[in-house]
Amino acid sequence: MSPPGPGVDFGWGLQGLLSLLPKSDVVVIVDVLSFCTAVDIATSRGARILPFPHGHSDAESYAKSRGAVLARPRSAGGGQFSLSPETLKTVTNGTRIVLPSPNGSRLSRETGGVPTFAGCLRNAAAIAQASSTPGSSIGVVAAGERWPDGSLRPAIEDLLGAGAIIQNMTVWPSPDAEAARAAFHALRDRLQDVIRDSQSGRELIEAGYAGDVEIAVELDASRTAPFLHSDGYSSASPDRFRK
Repeated sequence: MSPPGPGVDFGWGLQGLLSLLPKSDVVVIVDVLSFCTAVDIATSRGARILPFPHGHSDAESYAKSRGAVLARPRSAGGGQFSLSPETLKTVTNGTRIVLPSPNGSRLSRETGGVPTFAGCLRNAAAIAQASSTPGSSIGVVAAGERWPDGSLRPAIEDLLGAGAIIQNMTVWPSPDAEAARAAFHALRDRLQDVIRDSQSGRELIEAGYAGDVEIAVELDASRTAPFLHSDGYSSASPDRFRK
């Protein structure tokens, strides 16, 4: 049976994003641990987050040219802003932060002119409401992580984050989107434990960032829908930027 018009589709990583972009009116990037959770925390406090590729040597000069603070690696410590959502809980309204990350930030830089949201478990319902307007085609992309050789490592937390967003949408789901939604439904009652015990969750907890995981697993704790406009994400009405 053919789908009844536009709806929501699902993909993984950069190649998934590139395959969905030509047929999407809206894109949702999902990186639960931790880029999109960090974006949600910061933008809910009035900050603007400028995504930037991880590991580029010109990050400092880019931040300076944008009048922004460059977020440091988690391991830098010292109370500086970083990819750790906990460090962003004290950000003040109007702060501009360049936030490099190897996954969610990288994908955010590849969406071109397609309206883009940063989704996670914390803002799943808010993102679904903001992104799924009648007649629109939505691409939901799980960022995933990386294996040591640089290849995509599917991450269960991003699958569940995508499923949580999709299950709040009223539009028709593709089979891939339906599978993500089913995964969320199957594990919803154990969501926090599953993510704490996932490979990504264990890595963060063992590195001393258990607090970041606890923030990330707070389902629908936020009403923020971070929207990418020009060079950064902010919490604003997406209707202002749509044609």
